[in-house]
Amino acid sequence: MPTVVVTGAGSGVGRAIAATFAAKGWNVALVGRQDVALEETAALTPASADRVGRFVCDVSDADAVAAMGSAVLARFGEVDVLINSAGINVPRRSFETLSIEDWHRVIDTNLHGAYYCVRAFLPGMRARATGTIININSDVGKLARDLAGAAYVSSKFGLRGLTQQINAEERGRGIRACSICPRDINTPLLDKRPQPPSADVRAQMLQPEDIAACAWLVATLPPRVVLDEISLSSR
Repeated sequence: MPTVVVTGAGSGVGRAIAATFAAKGWNVALVGRQDVALEETAALTPASADRVGRFVCDVSDADAVAAMGSAVLARFGEVDVLINSAGINVPRRSFETLSIEDWHRVIDTNLHGAYYCVRAFLPGMRARATGTIININSDVGKLARDLAGAAYVSSKFGLRGLTQQINAEERGRGIRACSICPRDINTPLLDKRPQPPSADVRAQMLQPEDIAACAWLVATLPPRVVLDEISLSSR
């Protein structure tokens, strides 16, 4: 039975991805900062308790990620797919208002956290000469928008580069990576905007289950296929 690790699994896109893979019969390692949120995600999945594990971890902490990685491998033995979905932004995000502390918070979670998780699971993938890494990115990882802010845009550009470098170095070892780059998604992250959108506007956006469907596609393509990037938006 294959195993997927999903960071940011306590809400939004991460929760939708975890539910999708659990429904397909996979083992799912739920990773997030709050156990209460992970417990809620686990309760929403149709999987039995032995197939869903909760791992409380702040991915911006390298030591915590290393410990989480060891715990996941001890529980499930091996990891077939890593999905880096954890991401944050801050309300005060323009160059005029962004603090040094918030710059580091965003970069540490969105970019460093993904790298730490790759470090945790890449050796096992190499040993088995197979594995898929999916990074939940953003359209602003390709073209900046003022609404996103300096730290978020920079973190997502970096995440796109990290994805490309994984493919550049690891595809010959049977490991592939994909950046999924959606435009706006209706998730709790929108509440961090200086002016959060209305319910009507959110309803017209991409939804978490749309991104989950993309992640499922990437994870289940034949091993010979490397889908470097997916871009998507709503009507």
